[in-house]
Amino acid sequence: MKRPALAVAILVAASFPIASAGAGGHVEAGRKIAETHCARCHVVGDFNPMGGIGSTPSFQLLAKRDDWLERFQTFFERRPHPVFVRVPGVARWTTLPSHVKEFMVTPANLDDVIAFVETLRPE
Repeated sequence: MKRPALAVAILVAASFPIASAGAGGHVEAGRKIAETHCARCHVVGDFNPMGGIGSTPSFQLLAKRDDWLERFQTFFERRPHPVFVRVPGVARWTTLPSHVKEFMVTPANLDDVIAFVETLRPE
């Protein structure tokens, strides 16, 4: 990633309100986003227990981590996500075509996904 694009991405990420777990997201909307866009690489709840890419952590495993919230709030800047996840106001991070369907992430999308992931956290 080029340095100017990284700087812009950091500024955009910083402008997203940092949500606390369950901060107003909609669980079912988050589940639909995860099943539509994330399940192609990750195991997502009981949706695709035999799916995902073997080297990619499941949502359930990520939800157990102490830093789960920060990881989900910043997933769009973690490899390989910048290739196919778009952020409003941030130019494409590469001129290469994406290998999967691109999608736009917004603060509301993040709140929804976080609300869903919270349901996967251990008691």
